[in-house]
Amino acid sequence: MTHAVDIHPLVSPWGRFGLYSFFIDAPEPAVVDTGIASSPAEGMAPALAAIGRRVEDVRWILLTHGHIDHMGGAYALWELTGRRARVVIHEADAPMLRSRRAHVEEYLAGRGRYLDDPEGEARVTAAADAVVSGEMEPSLLVRGGETLSLGGGVTVSVHAVPGHTPGSVAYVVDGQRSVFTGDAVQVNGAANGFPGYTDPAAYRAGLEYLRDEVRPRHLYLGHPYRRADGTPYGVELDAAQAREAIDQSLAAEGRVAAAAYGCLRAGLRKTDSPYSPFAPAAEELGYTGDPTLEPSPFFTSMHGYRARLDQNL
Repeated sequence: MTHAVDIHPLVSPWGRFGLYSFFIDAPEPAVVDTGIASSPAEGMAPALAAIGRRVEDVRWILLTHGHIDHMGGAYALWELTGRRARVVIHEADAPMLRSRRAHVEEYLAGRGRYLDDPEGEARVTAAADAVVSGEMEPSLLVRGGETLSLGGGVTVSVHAVPGHTPGSVAYVVDGQRSVFTGDAVQVNGAANGFPGYTDPAAYRAGLEYLRDEVRPRHLYLGHPYRRADGTPYGVELDAAQAREAIDQSLAAEGRVAAAAYGCLRAGLRKTDSPYSPFAPAAEELGYTGDPTLEPSPFFTSMHGYRARLDQNL
């Protein structure tokens, strides 16, 4: 790498959330994550114009994973670049980019099993139709281990950190250790108040890899994740904050694991609790959030522990 590059956060509103993308100001500019369908035109373009950059000049669209609040705007941003930008995603999450229906299938296979919502499938279908700007084939599929050249000696390495989703990746600007993790570092959850991951063992391994091998000097989070006391981090963390956030994420996963496995080994029981059949785990953890609010991380994570335990039996 010949010189350091500047990183600019790009914020787009979406209901009760702010959606975060990041602009890597390289000779071949890159945007990490794209928010939803409206984000490129309503959030990114004016934010880039304010710093003297043009959305049309973006040449790389780097997706950390396949959830709608991170890839929903990919097609729209690609269109704004005159279809010249290369769209990059891990092969395991590529179905989410190719098909809106894949988001519905993910819901039905996971958290939808526990939410007593007859309209759930229709609701998720409508959401995917509304906020995914278009179905498309990615330009480049990655697995982790690749190096992308952004011109002028600027390179970005790709690191697989599955767990939140099977295809979650971290992008690292080489030389300056600026690390974009999407939702692979959850701490104690964001506004929903609970960390969400589909594979807890892979999630934990990804955190340990980030801590021990990648060692971020600058860490860029997908949302303002919260400490144990409820106070949020920003989305731009220095080295000390990054280490703290990763350590707190590992501690949070340990607490959730103990509660989940205790509940599972005692036997799941259907009750009137909104956390059924994992009410004992919610009680042990002191979780009082609304488990029906999307993305419903409580049930996503609980199902992940259930699937892991079933695999080990």
